[in-house]
Amino acid sequence: MSAWTRRRFLGAASAAVAGLPLLLGRAAAQGGPARRFVVFYYPDGVPGPSQDGEPSAWHPSGGERDFALPDLLSPLAPWRDHLLFFRGLHMGGTDEGSHPGGARKLLTAADHGNNESFDRVLARTLGADRPHRHVYLGAMANHNNASGDKHISYPAPGHTEPPEDDPVRAFDRLFAGAGPGGPDPAVAARRARRLSILDAVADELTTLRGRVGGAERAKLEQHLEGLREVERRVGDVADLPAADQCTDAPASLGQVRPAALYDPANLPAILRAQTDTLVQALACGLTRVGVLQASHHTSELIMSRFEGSALHTPNFDMRSHQASHYGARHSGDLYTAYVAQRRWWSEQFAYLLAQLAARPEGDGTLLDHTVVLCCSEVCDGNTHRHSDMPFVVAGGQATGLRTGRLIDTGGRLHGDLYAALAHALGTPMDRFGPLSGGVLGGLT
Repeated sequence: MSAWTRRRFLGAASAAVAGLPLLLGRAAAQGGPARRFVVFYYPDGVPGPSQDGEPSAWHPSGGERDFALPDLLSPLAPWRDHLLFFRGLHMGGTDEGSHPGGARKLLTAADHGNNESFDRVLARTLGADRPHRHVYLGAMANHNNASGDKHISYPAPGHTEPPEDDPVRAFDRLFAGAGPGGPDPAVAARRARRLSILDAVADELTTLRGRVGGAERAKLEQHLEGLREVERRVGDVADLPAADQCTDAPASLGQVRPAALYDPANLPAILRAQTDTLVQALACGLTRVGVLQASHHTSELIMSRFEGSALHTPNFDMRSHQASHYGARHSGDLYTAYVAQRRWWSEQFAYLLAQLAARPEGDGTLLDHTVVLCCSEVCDGNTHRHSDMPFVVAGGQATGLRTGRLIDTGGRLHGDLYAALAHALGTPMDRFGPLSGGVLGGLT
């Protein structure tokens, strides 16, 4: 029987059976409803307080429950009861006034990006039992060969990696070839290698069965059935969903022009397809952690080319970063364009929330079971402030988040918010990152 003696095989099988309660206990320890985390990023900040002292045109005003949304956040009005806004949240003084510095701190809560980002930590905990622990999708996020601090997700301190900008390839990789691009060879090879341990040693098992009998054979079969049960349960978690449930490509995928991924006019279709793909992956259990990055900081995205939107201005180019430098006052053509752009991003975020809310789950919806963070790398796009950050948290009511509020943080660091969200997501921690002093209270 080669190097596998009967005693060693029985020992291995026994260990597998003994480990079954541990596997089941791990799933139960997550407790209650399923929990998920999604980041929606857009570039170049918001029209915050102006250099002349005018109040922010983005931040809600009023009290904790009776807050008012400004016009550029009006697309989020239907989701008001599902939202958390923050006053006074900041990212520390290092690199204040810098887009790259803000991007490095954004999800890492560390100066210069010297920390694993929050989404990646959750991928190792919350997403550990999913086929895709972490899904990172982009919409022109790699434009102009962007790299380094242009990307916001850090799998290791000081190290980023690019998101997948092609929605067809993204869907194909997530759903194993159901999309119009056909099967991804890497996915096909991985699935082909996914063989049962018992199938791989079938000949040795036949020999072993012939050598034992009576009580020993009954014990062997009991252990083997236990090992089969382990494999079935792991397969229930890790295998792709049934084709009739989850592999139909979203209709928006057909609106993308793959040969024009970096044509600005194509971005609305790309972002819509990436949003739909991520929501479908979440709903089908393929992942619990996703990042959706639209463009990147100091974006050269020409938003005036978005056909069918209020931004569309034929024969006129208006870039995101260009508009963000509107000047000292909340006035002028650049400012008008910038506000319109920020309102468009609010519409895209509202679309993501609507898609999550359209998926029933348990006694609620996918939105109720998903904590969604909407963020940018700076506060005011003109001054590049890292204080009073324009963060929005949505959903998560099934995880205990008390939404529909404007929370005055008293100047807390954004890492404190992440530590609080970690608790809601079943991954408790005392703080997150160097830019954290503890856990922001009052969220649950």
